[in-house]
Amino acid sequence: MIIVEQVQNQLQKREFLEFPARLYQHDKNYIRPLNKNIEEIFDPEKNKFFKNGECERFLFKKNNKTVGKVAVFVNGCYEQKQPTGGIGFFDCINDQETANFIFDYCKNRLQEKGMEAMDGPINFGERDKFWGLLTEGFIEPLFGMNYNFPYYKDLFENYGFQIYFEQLCFTRPVFAEVSRIFTIAHEKNRRNPAISAQPVKKNNLPKFAKDFTEVYNKAWASHGEGKRLEEAKVLKMFKTMKPIINEHISWFVYENEKPIAMWINIPDVNQWSKYLNGKFGIFEKLKFLFLKRFKKNEKMVGLVFGVVPEWQKKGIDGYMIWEGTQHLRKHTDFTITELQWIGDFNPKMIKIAEALDTTVTRKLATYRYLFDRNKEFERHEILG
Repeated sequence: MIIVEQVQNQLQKREFLEFPARLYQHDKNYIRPLNKNIEEIFDPEKNKFFKNGECERFLFKKNNKTVGKVAVFVNGCYEQKQPTGGIGFFDCINDQETANFIFDYCKNRLQEKGMEAMDGPINFGERDKFWGLLTEGFIEPLFGMNYNFPYYKDLFENYGFQIYFEQLCFTRPVFAEVSRIFTIAHEKNRRNPAISAQPVKKNNLPKFAKDFTEVYNKAWASHGEGKRLEEAKVLKMFKTMKPIINEHISWFVYENEKPIAMWINIPDVNQWSKYLNGKFGIFEKLKFLFLKRFKKNEKMVGLVFGVVPEWQKKGIDGYMIWEGTQHLRKHTDFTITELQWIGDFNPKMIKIAEALDTTVTRKLATYRYLFDRNKEFERHEILG
């Protein structure tokens, strides 16, 4: 018999964090997320999504031992054709009956709240973290990326979940040959005295936050499900990221003083945080600073790549890539770059990633389960 406990006290909160650490203790590729990054998601004072939603966490126990856990939530900002709830932070032993019990429990909780479907595993927050189930490429996850055993795919699909969209992660070796198309584009634009490339500098974050906002809103905000960013919020994000910003790997291109393109990368923090066992107290912070200073990090993560519409198809992307690549090859230890996931519903961005001579090295999937089993299932709409 499975007993359900809602996570409310400190002991239960600790078990919610410790269960996956025990489950994956013999998996060499598992990197434990920082406890604080998980707990902040479930803190109404730190997670803005509580203003328009609600979230609950549960532990599932058999013979007084935890056999599974999950978060169940309704997010008012998550707009879908039918009212759709979410489940996330799912972990379970390799047992279909246990998984079915958990999924049934989630479905019943969401039906009580008027939902007609559930997506998972997703985050009670933005899509950039803890989103999707790993289905291919069981290698060390990037910071903020979900990782799971291969059998999770069967647990979801045997229950009846279907893939709503796939999430593709593209990788490129830093020292791989750069396409001749890019070097030609670089040479062409290098001769234009109005064009220049600048790396991000920590001592001038307000300027680069302003430039980021301008390029992003022109390049992406009107595209599909894109949303406009506010400069103040971008600056806050940049300040939060300041301790891990590497001044050699994020670039802007300007026409005179006007920003027209950007290529934003950060080091993969997991290459340092994997030695902290989920903790980030005073000792761990000192250890992190030591690792950051002396532990070579060879992996960087591509966050955003964008060119304003009036400069697209003019070779500015090639100019920026080759300008930045030449520089970071000389001044950093990075040997591999991986783009954060791109949904299979976004052919425009996939085409850009493929043009960078990348290969798909891992896939995740966002699953959907319709409560009305007779209703026709529809995958995510393809963006134009």
